Amino acid sequence: MGMFLTGVLNVYLSAMKMSYSPFRLSLVLLFSLCCSVASLHAQKNDPNNQLVQFSGLILDGTTSDLLPVPFATIAIKDKGRGTYADFNGFFSIVVEKGDVISVTSIGYRTVEFQIPDSLEDNRLPIVQLMSRDTFNLPETVVFPWPSKEHFKIEFLAMDVTSDMQRRALENLAQENLERGRQDLAYDGKESASYYLRQQSNAFYHIGQQPPMNIFNPLSWAKFFEAWKRGDYKKK
Repeated sequence: MGMFLTGVLNVYLSAMKMSYSPFRLSLVLLFSLCCSVASLHAQKNDPNNQLVQFSGLILDGTTSDLLPVPFATIAIKDKGRGTYADFNGFFSIVVEKGDVISVTSIGYRTVEFQIPDSLEDNRLPIVQLMSRDTFNLPETVVFPWPSKEHFKIEFLAMDVTSDMQRRALENLAQENLERGRQDLAYDGKESASYYLRQQSNAFYHIGQQPPMNIFNPLSWAKFFEAWKRGDYKKK
C-alpha cells in the first residue's frame, strides 16, 4: 500500500510540474489509480504468491538431547505428494498456504499442522518435536523343536480342524487371491522399477517418432494368438 501511495504522489507532482489543466490532472490521477489497483489485484491473485518454501528439522522431543529423527515422512494431505527428512532430520519442500502437513515416522506419534493462510513471507522454517509411541506386538510362542525334522514330524501330526481347513481353502481361492493382487498397492521397489521402465521407454525413442504397433507384425501375431485362445471372450 505504501508503494501505491508513493506512485500516485509521484504522478501528481509530475503533472503539477508540467502545468496540466485540472481536467487533465484528474484524468492522469484516475488512470494511475486504476493501474495501481489492477496491479495490486494481480499480485493478490498470483498463484506464485501462495507458494511457500517450507523447511525445518524433525527432532526427538522425548528426551532433552533433542536427537534428530532420520528419514521421517513429510506429506501434504489430500495432494498425494511430500518428501522425507535426511539422516540429520532436515527437510525442505514447496507447499501452498493453507496446506495440512503430516509428519510421520515409525515409533513416533503422527504430527499434523496447517500452513497459515495469513503468512506474508514465502519462507517458513520450523523445528518439529516428535514424541515416541509404544506399539503392543501380538504374543509370539516359541516351540522347543530342536531341528527341522522334529518340526516336520510335529507339523504333520498336528490336528487340523474342519474350520481351519475351510479358512485355508477360502484364503487360497483364486477369486480371493486375484482380489488381493488388484487391491494391493505397489511398494517402493515396484514403484521405482515401474517409473524407471517408463523413463527408459521414453528415452529410447527420444528425438524420433515412437513406432506404432499397428504396423508391427509381431504385435499382430500376438493378437491372433490371443484371439485363438479366447482371451477376448466375455467371461
